[in-house]
Amino acid sequence: MKKMGKRFAYSTLGLAIALTLLGCAGGAINWNQEPPYSRSLAWGEKGSGPGQFNDPTGIAVTADEVYIADARNSRIQVFDKQGKFRRAFGGDILGRPMNMDIAGNRLYVPDYFKDVIHVFTLAGEYCEAIKADDGLTSPGGLAVRDDGTLLIADTYGQRVVHLAPDGEVLRSWAGTGIGAGDFNYPTDIAIAPDGGFYVADGYNDRIQQFDPDGEFVRKWGGPFAMNIYGPFKGWFTTVTSVAVGLEGSVYAADFYNDRIQKFTAEGDYLTAFGSEPASAGHTAMAVAVDNEGTVWSVNFADNRVEKWQPD
Repeated sequence: MKKMGKRFAYSTLGLAIALTLLGCAGGAINWNQEPPYSRSLAWGEKGSGPGQFNDPTGIAVTADEVYIADARNSRIQVFDKQGKFRRAFGGDILGRPMNMDIAGNRLYVPDYFKDVIHVFTLAGEYCEAIKADDGLTSPGGLAVRDDGTLLIADTYGQRVVHLAPDGEVLRSWAGTGIGAGDFNYPTDIAIAPDGGFYVADGYNDRIQQFDPDGEFVRKWGGPFAMNIYGPFKGWFTTVTSVAVGLEGSVYAADFYNDRIQKFTAEGDYLTAFGSEPASAGHTAMAVAVDNEGTVWSVNFADNRVEKWQPD
């Protein structure tokens, strides 16, 4: 099994710097600009039966259905929006499904173990496996553009890949580091209304924004990518998923802080919400937003799906 590198605990110096910066920033960091969201529905438990999960890692939604990447069970489960199980598929094909995307009548599923993108119909019929010409290395998430091309967070490849449906690499943004356009285990991608995109830059603890031509626009997250734990608004401790909602707002799963954070399209902090884990581990693994503005997430530690609505 492939695993990401071990996270560093924050140092005394790091915490001191964080608290200093927090104090200097004042209300811009300390206070929510919008009310938090409240959980209105949850379902699931650990297991392998219908409606049970074993390490859910991805979520995608349509107007009336919720699709869950049930990673250790190597399958996709589908529910209605009241949590009623409808169907499951992919068990004979998938290795470890991750952050998914829906485009048209297709579900695109990156496979962290098999290094391909699987494509299914929404009914669960298998279509194809998309492989990059130069190979993928544990892809963690993707987004499909209007023209049918794919933007892939190639997690262990330390890059973002723009891929044609036939596997041709159209462009690659690569480089390990903390500079603009560098990555440290990118985990997911979301498309902005203008055709630009956001990258969940996992172990750099930040979001990076690019314009429609792939040029870097801005980044936001914890200072110096120092992996600061705690309730610091607009900072992260491993970003594992990103989604774009109504009016271009950005939602990021802040995994080790057990919360979803919401931002404007320009990265200004708005609010945060989430669940404390009832089991060992952390909760905020993946996030999606439907066309009514309802937020959906998977709770990794407690093996369940959660529905969130603004107060």
